[in-house]
Amino acid sequence: MELSRTNYSSGAPLEEKVGYSRMVKVGPFVYVGGTTSVQPDGTVYGEDSAYLQTKYILEKQVKLLEEAGSKKEEVVRVKAYATDMKMCPDITKAYSEIFHDIRPLCTVVGTSMLNRPTQLVEIEVDAVIGSAIN
Repeated sequence: MELSRTNYSSGAPLEEKVGYSRMVKVGPFVYVGGTTSVQPDGTVYGEDSAYLQTKYILEKQVKLLEEAGSKKEEVVRVKAYATDMKMCPDITKAYSEIFHDIRPLCTVVGTSMLNRPTQLVEIEVDAVIGSAIN
């Protein structure tokens, strides 16, 4: 069985230089790569708040999913990376505001640092088109 593949770019210069995509859709499967709260102007949204960063990232990712023909109700896995595990309550609060009733798999992993010191959270999401619970 052959599945079609579509790569999506955010336009970040590093994507072309390194050779990666922001999101990849293969058949009904949609994978959104590690996303931080960097805004279009290059600044970090919510620099001092894991809650604000998480909420911003997840909302950005939902928009990306919609671009690929998916929706938040079809998210099956969320992986969050935090620079301090003490931020988990803030991360899970923002996560719950978006995904509580959908109940995808969720993992939060501690990491010593992200690309910029002001980035506290990075998130990946996976979705399967057509998997929403009715």
